This record gives sequence, C-alpha cells and structure tokens, in this order.
Amino acid sequence: MKARYSIVSLIRNALNYHEGWPEAWRSPEPKAEYDVIIVGGGGHGLATAYYLAKEHGITNVAVIERGWIGGGNTGRNTTIVRSNYLWDESAGLYEHALKLWEGLSQDLNYNVMFSQRGVMNLAHSQHDLRELQRRIYANYLNGVDSEFLTPEQVKEFCPIIDLRGNGRYPVLGASLQRRGGTARHDAVAWGYARGADALGVDIIQECPVNGFVIDKGRITGVETAKGTIKAKKVGVVVAGHCSVMADMAGFRLPVESRPLQALVSEPVKPIIDCVVMSNAVHAYVSQSDKGELVIGAGVDRYNGYGQRGSLPVTEETLGAICELFPMFRRMRMLRTWGGIVDTCPDASPIISKTPVEGLFFNCGWGTGGFKATPGSGHVFAHTIAKNEPHPLAAPFRLDRFVTGFLIDEHGAAAVAH
Repeated sequence: MKARYSIVSLIRNALNYHEGWPEAWRSPEPKAEYDVIIVGGGGHGLATAYYLAKEHGITNVAVIERGWIGGGNTGRNTTIVRSNYLWDESAGLYEHALKLWEGLSQDLNYNVMFSQRGVMNLAHSQHDLRELQRRIYANYLNGVDSEFLTPEQVKEFCPIIDLRGNGRYPVLGASLQRRGGTARHDAVAWGYARGADALGVDIIQECPVNGFVIDKGRITGVETAKGTIKAKKVGVVVAGHCSVMADMAGFRLPVESRPLQALVSEPVKPIIDCVVMSNAVHAYVSQSDKGELVIGAGVDRYNGYGQRGSLPVTEETLGAICELFPMFRRMRMLRTWGGIVDTCPDASPIISKTPVEGLFFNCGWGTGGFKATPGSGHVFAHTIAKNEPHPLAAPFRLDRFVTGFLIDEHGAAAVAH
C-alpha cells in the first residue's frame, strides 16, 4: 500500500527536508505473462489499468510505454476539460468523464489541480449564435450544464476581452459551461500511475512495442524491446500512433494523424480566470497556475508526426487572440510545440474490439482526448474486462464506419476541441 499524501505527511517530510518521500511507482522488469497488457503509458492507458484493477479486480496488468510516463500527448495538451458536446453519445461519454474529474483528486489521493473555472465558447456571427444555442438546448436535454451569455455578460465574465474584436471577430454572445475548466496534465498521468502501481499494476517504461503475437486470429502477446511478453488480452491506447500499431496487427483504421499546435507565453500576474474558446478561428486561451498564457491552435492541414507544426497556424491563431485581447499584443511567447492527434472522419473516438480476438483499441480522440481521460479509461477497462462494450462506449465501436452510424462531432461543433 502507498503511504497517503496528507497535510500530516507534508509536515513530517518537511522536517526531513523532503528527502524521505517514497517513490510514486515502481519500475519493475516485465513478467513473462500478464492477464492484460496496456500499450501506451499516457493518461488514457494508465487510467485503463487503474480501473481494471480498482473496478474489475484484474491486477495482473502491465502498462508498456515506449518512452516515459506522460511523455506523449498527455504532457503536450492545453489542459481543457469540458463536456458540452452536441450529440447524445458524445455528451454522455464526456459528462461521465467530467463527473469522474470532479472527484479524481480524492479518488487518487493525488492533487490533479482540477480547476472548474468555466469554459466559454464565443460566437462571432449569426451562424455561430444559432449553433451555440442549438448545442445549449441539446446539453439541457442531456443533463449537461450550459448557458447562453449576451455580449454584456461575456464582458462581465471576462473583463479583458474586446467585444468589438477590432471589427474582425465581434463577440455576439457565448455559451458557458461553469463546471468546465482545466487540470494539470502531468499530475493526471502521475496520479493514475501511482494509483495503478499501488493496486499491483506493473508500469514498464522505455520499452517500445515492435509487434504483436497472433495465433489463429487471437492475440497471445506482444513483441517488445525487452522480449516477448505473453498476455490474454491487449489494449492499445497510443493516440497518434494507433494506425501504426493497427498495421502491425494486420488491419487498417479510418484514422489520420496530424500535428496540433499549442504555445505558452512568458508568465504574468493573474489576468484571465476562465477558458475562452473561439471555434470559428480555432483559438483558445487560459492561464496556468504559473502565470503563463496557454494558447491552443487548430490542427495542421497535412498528415505528419513532426511535434512542432507549421508557423502559419501559429501566426493565424495569435492574430485572432490579439484581436480579442488587445493587451496580449506585447506578450512574448516562451515556447511552442505540437502533439500528434488521431482523428476519425466523424471526429469521434474508437473504443472497440478489433478483428483480432482479444485485441482492443482506444483511439481517434482527435483534439478532445485530455478532457475525456477518466471516462475513457473507465469505459475501456469495462470493455476489456467484460469483453463487451460499456453502454457509454457502445456507439463508438469500430463497425460504425461500416453501418454508417457516425457521430459527427466535427460537423456539429466546427472544431472538436
């Protein structure tokens, strides 16, 4: 059992100059065989392993990560959490995740720094207004909190915004989800890793998976840099590299991988205490606890695995941000990066069995992966443990691309952030 973090343990370790803290998780060598192997040590993979052990009693589990824990998209996103999606299926899954977010720090005994500061989506045209109101009413029907703000209410909620948008992006209104906000991405990965390890899960880092062992259409193990590891079931949660892993298993996925850009400014004193998103221009901004402005952009217009992205996307995003927030024009950018997102044709994820028996894939989250982390892991663990989809995950099966029952969040929301 892990020692619990508390104010008492903090004071006790302070007396020892904080040199006596135990390791958060072990780094064991892989065993010869596991009941379940999770490929991918990001937030979704670690959450899956945690819920497999906690909810289903399956503790002979290994999480295999090619790099280090949280070194992929989990550590490269803009930390936004919300559930105000349009379609019933998406709203159900993301609302399930948001409810888990609200008790996650207590559940993991690890502060994930979840801050429900509110997420505001701006409308710049009559079309934007109609789409926002449509989504708000859909949220009402699904029991998801959402409300409409007039321009005056937008200004009251976020005083530094310029409602004129310099004539280019006038603010005509906005939707607001007050329960939305941000969380510390690294802490989410570390908290789930610590929680899974405490329940007996092996977390194996610096161990690339080079292939799958398949016998008569059934998965029997994985080939790794540390040798062959047998398993009865394998779950793959590797974000932008899911199509590469599917190719290793002998089938194709309807997924494209593209860089999604983000950047942060130099730190300044608190100036914006909410998340402001503009779907029309693919720009959104919040402020971290360190004082940095965290700015997100859209995906590049080409497929690729370069974790930088192209300069025109950054330029367009900053241009829009500066029109909406003129005081940001003198800010200096500290760093920029890209994460590789996997996007399905309908901008909704795949949580499903595959043509290989015992092999499961959780992918296609596009730009909405971080906010879904707890819910994704929870329903994927159920799917693996029960060998059937969780009710909330059933609409996201792989065969929807054959049946035609798509969940077109991309077309509905203009952007899937």
